[in-house]
Amino acid sequence: MASTGFAASAVSAALVIMMPGVTLAQWQPTRPVQLILPNAPGGGPDFIARLIAPKLSEFGKQNIVVDNRASNNGVVGTEMAARGAPDGTSMIIGNSGTHAINASLYRKLPYDPVRDFAAVTEIASPTLVLLTHPSVPARSVRELVALAKQSPGKLNFAIAGATGEIAGNALKLQAGLDVKNIPYRGGGPAIVALMSGETDVLFTNYLAVESHVATGRLRLLGTTSAKRSARLPQVPTIAEGGLEGYTIEMWYGLFMPAKTPASVVQSVSRETGRIVALPEVRDKLESTGHTVNTSTPEQFSEKVRFEVDKFRKIILASKMQQD
Repeated sequence: MASTGFAASAVSAALVIMMPGVTLAQWQPTRPVQLILPNAPGGGPDFIARLIAPKLSEFGKQNIVVDNRASNNGVVGTEMAARGAPDGTSMIIGNSGTHAINASLYRKLPYDPVRDFAAVTEIASPTLVLLTHPSVPARSVRELVALAKQSPGKLNFAIAGATGEIAGNALKLQAGLDVKNIPYRGGGPAIVALMSGETDVLFTNYLAVESHVATGRLRLLGTTSAKRSARLPQVPTIAEGGLEGYTIEMWYGLFMPAKTPASVVQSVSRETGRIVALPEVRDKLESTGHTVNTSTPEQFSEKVRFEVDKFRKIILASKMQQD
């Protein structure tokens, strides 16, 4: 039995060695690497890619081509990444939307976030916050919940993107609130609507509203993370505000196509973790409101599965599914 196992291992090792673009020791692509971003230029994933791609390129001794493929909730770019060559020359910076929310948001998704990808490492999480217009007579999460219960159907949430909608629906489900969702085409219009008083409440990335909070045009009530943000240590989490256990986090992470050799995935994971830990990289991420969260492939894969299940319950209970 032992000799049979050894033979099988030897065959597997030989197959990995013969695969184009990889070696057993580390990631060594033999042609330029495509790094897909399923988002428009200028956002969080784009910022992260521009930070890590040059250093990953040095490590792999190949050019890394950043390829923005923006679409509704990142479906087009993520499907393209799922179909990429599993030889170490294709990767994607996915997020909680593309690799967890979409799994249940769409009845017919052209890729499977778990089956079609090898999770490499989580990279960072932006700070997601709960905001109100200053005219709303609530200065804490508890007061907002009490106000919504006192006047059912009167308050409304500005919705821009699946993550913000998930965050709002999770709050409504847990607190038992009757609040209207008002959809907007992007974060910018949603923020403008909140500042004008057209809407009352919004969940969004703190970096996008930092200046408006500083000038008092928007009121910050809490963060959606499990722990207080290092950037906003004085701001309580929503869980601290009375909704025990409430946690909705947006995250960015690196993925490669399924069947990419484990040795390649591990090598890229270790190097990405090293890059993100460099002071000049970590400082830039933290200065833009990101919390650095690197992980092993096994840890990240487990997190993705957990998040898929978590978001599925919220999506189905909120009747958010779409074709």
